[in-house]
Amino acid sequence: MIARSASRYCLKLRPTLARPVSQYSRQWCRRYSIPSGPLPTASSSSSTGMLAPFVNELDKIAPSFHINGSQIRILKTPTDFYEALKTRIRNAKKRIFLSTLYIGKSEKELIATLQDALRANPELKLSILTDALRGTRETPDPSCASLLAPLITEFGSDRVEIRMYHTPNLTGLRKKYIPKRINEGWGLQHMKLYGIDDEIILSGANLSNNYFTNRQDRYHLFSSSEVTNYFWRLYQGVTSLSFLVEPRNDVPAGYKLRWPSTNAAPSPLEHPAEFVSQATPLISRLISRDETLNNPKLQDQGSPVSRNTKVYMLGQLSQLMKPDSSTELPAITHILKTLAAPEYAGSAWTFTAGYFNPAPSLTNLLLSTASQNNVVITASPFANGFYKSTGVSGLLPDAYTLLARRFLRAIKEKKRDSTVVLKEWRKGTVNEPGGWTYHAKGLWVTLPNEQHPAISIIGSSNYTKRSYSHDLEAGALIVTEDNDLKKRLGDEQKWLQEYASPVTLDDLAKTERRVGLKVRIAMWIVSVVGGAL
Repeated sequence: MIARSASRYCLKLRPTLARPVSQYSRQWCRRYSIPSGPLPTASSSSSTGMLAPFVNELDKIAPSFHINGSQIRILKTPTDFYEALKTRIRNAKKRIFLSTLYIGKSEKELIATLQDALRANPELKLSILTDALRGTRETPDPSCASLLAPLITEFGSDRVEIRMYHTPNLTGLRKKYIPKRINEGWGLQHMKLYGIDDEIILSGANLSNNYFTNRQDRYHLFSSSEVTNYFWRLYQGVTSLSFLVEPRNDVPAGYKLRWPSTNAAPSPLEHPAEFVSQATPLISRLISRDETLNNPKLQDQGSPVSRNTKVYMLGQLSQLMKPDSSTELPAITHILKTLAAPEYAGSAWTFTAGYFNPAPSLTNLLLSTASQNNVVITASPFANGFYKSTGVSGLLPDAYTLLARRFLRAIKEKKRDSTVVLKEWRKGTVNEPGGWTYHAKGLWVTLPNEQHPAISIIGSSNYTKRSYSHDLEAGALIVTEDNDLKKRLGDEQKWLQEYASPVTLDDLAKTERRVGLKVRIAMWIVSVVGGAL
């Protein structure tokens, strides 16, 4: 089907198209022995015609692969995610690589599952990447680092590698005196990549108990060696810029962080400017659209006949690159700008972020689309992980309430009241029996005259200003003509709204939703650490 779609892209010539077909699209046409030409405009009534303006520009932004829609499995619950992860770990043959913000210090079952797999298969290798600040926060008490170090002791450094990324933005006196919880605001390793052999789960979830039980997120399982190998290469690039965990019995913490001489750059703590300078060409190359074109190991394999879905690899690794050539923000910006065209007046989008603090540019773009039936989903204060937490972090739910109020005011000012609805997600109350938190993030786009989304973004990003400046993010943009995958994306969009209710300015004006003077403190916290979870 994807070959026929390519044919329609390349043969339906439209002389009025202002922008020429991209280099990648020309290569796509050559691959299938199809004459290249301009892509059709959005005036085409077909799904292919409506997708063309998106694809033409996206091909210039990010690397991509053609797969079949059946190679993407959408998981629904935290339990589904955890069971899928454990099952694949148990059956792993050659490699496991896990990139996460942190692994919960009490995750003994997950560690035992990894141990069992390593013991059962001497050929299996394990690599784990976490953030150094979050992974060592509790040191010298038990931490993520001390939990993982014994794996190296048991299986050896040739089979187990534990890496921890440290931001170059936090050094010297700043690192010495800023409190540990706040210091994470200067940048984190936030990619969520769970790769086992030739499959990978992309998600926003971390690896700790609440993400396995009662913290709603999104989880897409890609059964594709091309997609998995691409993220494996990106993963390796970041690990070559990270500290190595070494087990040590002579220190209370049980481990030490060492900067290997074989790393791709000097330590970010000793030479931060040089670290970024040397990281820039490495990371820029790995996220470039040319990475898949010039690397035979990453190119599409096998028959293209049933490849009806295109998956773009997105990376937002701004703090590692000067100049910044990240791909996620340009990709989502292009999607929303395209939706502003009058031809897309019949389209619809759904946007979700557990911590609702989108970058100002995204807020403006969301409210400037021509789409008429749009939904924003965010966490209710009662589903916010900071609800009733101790210290200043307990003010954060109020901060997000204020941000939601500002968003609703912007909707009203732009006269979009009838086309954009804000919904708050709540399933019980945090820290009470049956209470869940909400952590899902993503975007779905349904084209005019269609019932289900043809475009969706899945990944780690919270879409905040900080996501686009300080943290390391990775994800995928799905563009599909597969009707079954479209339906499943639509189902995902719907089930995330099962516990979501519309909220208005009048609702937020009620006494119980008003925010106090301390909210300014909370707002500052959001600007520094918000969206890091």
